[in-house]
Amino acid sequence: MNAAIIFGLLLALMLTGMPISISLGLTVLSFLFFMTDVPIDAVALKLFTGIEKFEIMAIPFFILAGNFLTHGGVARRMINFATSMVGHWYGGLGLAGVMACALFAAVSGSSPATVVAIGSIILPAMVAQGFPKNFGAGIITTSGALGILIPPSIVMVMYCVATTGHPQAASIGQMFIAGVVPGILLACFLGFTTWFRARKFGYPRLPKASFAQRMHALRESFWGLLLIIVVMGGIYSGIFTPTEAAAMAAVYAFVVAVFIYKDMPLSRVPKVLLDSASMSAMLLYIITNAVLFSFLMTSEQIPQNMAAWILDQNMGVWVFLLVVNIILLAAGNFMEPSSIVLIMAPILFPVAMKLGIDPVHFGILIIVNMEVGMCHPPVGLNLYVASGITKMGITELTVAVWPWLLTMLIFLGLITYVPAITLWFPRMLGFM
Repeated sequence: MNAAIIFGLLLALMLTGMPISISLGLTVLSFLFFMTDVPIDAVALKLFTGIEKFEIMAIPFFILAGNFLTHGGVARRMINFATSMVGHWYGGLGLAGVMACALFAAVSGSSPATVVAIGSIILPAMVAQGFPKNFGAGIITTSGALGILIPPSIVMVMYCVATTGHPQAASIGQMFIAGVVPGILLACFLGFTTWFRARKFGYPRLPKASFAQRMHALRESFWGLLLIIVVMGGIYSGIFTPTEAAAMAAVYAFVVAVFIYKDMPLSRVPKVLLDSASMSAMLLYIITNAVLFSFLMTSEQIPQNMAAWILDQNMGVWVFLLVVNIILLAAGNFMEPSSIVLIMAPILFPVAMKLGIDPVHFGILIIVNMEVGMCHPPVGLNLYVASGITKMGITELTVAVWPWLLTMLIFLGLITYVPAITLWFPRMLGFM
């Protein structure tokens, strides 16, 4: 009964058009004030202790690093490198877009940043070369979603923050290493769809780059690509934690953009700092209210009761994972990934642990669902970002992305029911 009241109130507030973060906070405060005897000072205490986590500091640093790289010419050099490697295949520039998105995802941690950085450069080039606009838009909208699967990923950090209290919770390092193989595999899936459609419709190819041209493109993009080694190598060698790696990434991205590539004048740095602070504040506000919501869920025993009910139904792992996918894909119609993870993970995670599902596998499954949600209407964030770049309507873009979206759904099924794809690499490296 209490669960119905809580979710009914949350849904009603969201339907008024109120921001999700405020809806969460008002739901919690209204329920606690009118329906329970929990003292309000306990809520205030939980508000501070809930976000007093070292891992949360990684979020603003990764956002700052991504903004420096987006404005600092790194994306253009990555596109040139990708084009020199795969441009001579069918749909060459489209394939280069997929590859460049995967490379930029490995340094930015954000899907919208990847769509903006790569899409704003490669889409005009594709149209100029004779590709249909909707072909390029479909590629960039979906490939940009790699930003939250290929580590470092802000949404992965949020998953770890949302499940921190559970004894079986996965660490950020485990999630990052587990995202490597699925991220590369999804990039290959999207690349194959791009190549197949380009070959089918006879889209243009570029002349094959010489070895010297490839080496030149590699040298040009070297400092951007080196960030992948600095961040991931530092985490996995134990030199620094994921949070420290995020701070390192921000400093490194600043040095590369301002002093090495010199694409960003010092006069633009304050604006990048301000934009990063604004985005960080928005995410931290969502996290704060989601922590309160999670506290309410736990105090009302809702996750525990849900776990007991599912176990009483003798619902197998296969059926449970199917239900989770349906719930998350449905939630993706109304909310953006950060909110979904922070609301759903504390509820679904204990049930998954009771059923013996690996916490890392479950986390990657949630992330892939979030990727799909970013690419379909009505609130797919990548669709709106791509719409701003391409000047295409949301309906037109939705039609454009369907072949790649279908590919992502097939990939989701594979990740859901073949956990070895996610788990063999971290196990091989001794992270699990």
